[in-house]
Amino acid sequence: MLIDKNFFMGLALKEAWKYQGLTYPNPAVGCTIVGENGEILAVEAHHKAGEPHAEVNALKSAYYKLTHDDYILALTSSEDIHTHLQSNHQNLFATTTLYTTLEPCSHYGKTPSCARLISDLGIKEVYVGSNDLNPEAKNGNLILNMNNCIVYTELLKDECDALLEPFKKWQAKNFIFFKWAQRLNGSVDDGVISSAQSRENVHKMRNVCDLLIIGGNSVRLDRPTLDCRLVNGKAPDILIYSREIDFDQTIPLFNVKGRKVFIENNFNRLSKYKNIMIEGTSNLYHLTHDIVDYYLSYIAPKFGGVEGFKGTDDKFQVLNLEKETQDIIMWMKRIEGNK
Repeated sequence: MLIDKNFFMGLALKEAWKYQGLTYPNPAVGCTIVGENGEILAVEAHHKAGEPHAEVNALKSAYYKLTHDDYILALTSSEDIHTHLQSNHQNLFATTTLYTTLEPCSHYGKTPSCARLISDLGIKEVYVGSNDLNPEAKNGNLILNMNNCIVYTELLKDECDALLEPFKKWQAKNFIFFKWAQRLNGSVDDGVISSAQSRENVHKMRNVCDLLIIGGNSVRLDRPTLDCRLVNGKAPDILIYSREIDFDQTIPLFNVKGRKVFIENNFNRLSKYKNIMIEGTSNLYHLTHDIVDYYLSYIAPKFGGVEGFKGTDDKFQVLNLEKETQDIIMWMKRIEGNK
């Protein structure tokens, strides 16, 4: 049987991108498990730091599909899932193949080692997209090789590296992404644009980012809160980029507990933060050209408003396009003049 390895890794990539921006300080990772006859047993991702890694979520789903042992569905702790799989797998995985966008971790950190679990389950063939450069977690491939598992590396490497790029940036300095919402006619003004599901997704991202940047005009006109109330999360610190320092202190964002608000006309403060989100429109887009790594756009299937982005003919490489929600969600990288 002809097996399309790129297709299975592509499924893992697609699932992982759904959680990009939500896993900080961990990387977004996806995993696909395929049966002996090419049947898809599981496609899963890492959802949140401290929770099971992509491989563990996929092995859990595949195990349930093969056994209908619903006890495992109640397990949420990575350690509990590891233990249950190690005790009950009965060599079910001996003929399966695992595809993961990132080399399985080798160490026991907040969760047990994925490489050791894969070895314990007797999986004989693993395909890896990006090799792990994190000194604490790398060498998972070596553990697999030492336990009679054949590891094929660098499958869809460029695509997997693009998924991993935010994590690499956090490790070196910081990662900065620019988010906006627009309608089909390109307008970014006049009230709520994106769907409730998209807004909840943005609140989840705010919950894990260190700093949120917004322009002074947007603060004065929109009077935003910029918190994470839709997910009961922790509101990030705020940098208001503005030449004028006087603001109405009754604007809600100034009255969120546990956050710091800075009003500055430069971006020097960014060196103190790791995971940085910018929410803005044309002016802030142009001002942050030289510091943004990735762009995130929510495109709502409707018309309205009048004001769109002005004065740019930039071109983008689309890293991922998600259409399973009400809005179209695109992660992109600017092609010309990238940082």
